[in-house]
Amino acid sequence: MIISRLLQNRIIKALATVPVIAILGPRQVGKTTLAHEIASRYLEKESFYLDLERDSDLVKLAEPEDYLAGFNNKLLIIDEVQRKTDLFTTLRSLIDERKRNGETGGHFILLGSASRDLIQQSTESLAGRIQYVELSPFSIPEIYQFDSQQFFLDKLWLRGGFPVSYLAQDNDESWNWRTNFIASYVERDIPLMGPRVSSARMRRIWSMLAHLNGQQVNLSSLGKSLEVDHKTIRSYIDLLSDFYMVRQLPPWSGNTKKRLVKSPKVYLRDSGILHRLLNISNTETLLGHPGLGASWEGFVVENIVTNMPDTWQFSYYRTSTGTEIDLVMEGPGNSTVAVEIKRSSSPRVSAEFHSACIDIKATRKVVIFSGIDKFSMSKDTEAIGLTRFLSDFV
Repeated sequence: MIISRLLQNRIIKALATVPVIAILGPRQVGKTTLAHEIASRYLEKESFYLDLERDSDLVKLAEPEDYLAGFNNKLLIIDEVQRKTDLFTTLRSLIDERKRNGETGGHFILLGSASRDLIQQSTESLAGRIQYVELSPFSIPEIYQFDSQQFFLDKLWLRGGFPVSYLAQDNDESWNWRTNFIASYVERDIPLMGPRVSSARMRRIWSMLAHLNGQQVNLSSLGKSLEVDHKTIRSYIDLLSDFYMVRQLPPWSGNTKKRLVKSPKVYLRDSGILHRLLNISNTETLLGHPGLGASWEGFVVENIVTNMPDTWQFSYYRTSTGTEIDLVMEGPGNSTVAVEIKRSSSPRVSAEFHSACIDIKATRKVVIFSGIDKFSMSKDTEAIGLTRFLSDFV
């Protein structure tokens, strides 16, 4: 199993001082594997594991204060914690009591399949006692060392980064896993925490968003197709975002006299799930598909946003006349990187791109293309492969 050693070390270091670590991310992304790996390396305390999807474990927390009191000076891993959000008040009192008794950090690792925003509504009582970590599917920096660059890049792009999908014996096995994963999400996982939405409707909205990948979504138009209003469509998109299936990239909000598009661009976060919903089963089909460019753009955006330090903010720039920058990265020291994304071995950019770069006061202009090299396109614009671009920051 490929697990980020950097992330492991970060969590182990945090356990020394922080009572609760919450590892959040989509189902089957490897949270449980990561937690057990951390526990095996975290030698200060004995560890125990509860899975709240098992009724036998869930019933143990019927009287949580009494049960958890038996784990003093131990590390307890609680999986699928969103199933029992009333647990957090009890955790607070136990943590405070242990602190008075001289215990240091590292009391609990909580694993959840819903977003920080969704779970945080129930964890406000743990303010100052909890640190959140998001675990995403495999991305380029994690697997770069394991395969030759072009091979793993094409494989990761086609299959996506969910461990079972990426590591499958062949494309058919990966395809079948993604088929079952989507069915499980719409039939069981989303209804478990989200509003009551029929699985057929949720599958349909998910598929529609796949066809609109990388675009601004017209909520009213989409609502008419599903015979619901635009507010309901918005709630569906937000729900898929809460479950880490969709990323909403906000529009750039800096000062300009130009009229800017104000709605977010929507991407399916995992390219393998996108390709399953678009019925793209192999690389040959992908390269001939009309959604090729949007798929590559989403793959690039997700790899960048997932791996950049949290000191960076991300948006896109688009005027009402169509002038656009695919990704605007704003970071420390007033750094502003304008990123154009091209699925081409000989990329070119328009004059409008350079004009937009002036508007956002870009300090660096980059074209990320499908190759692996780095070369100058002009005196202030460079073309660079995605793997090499990430190595500049990660």
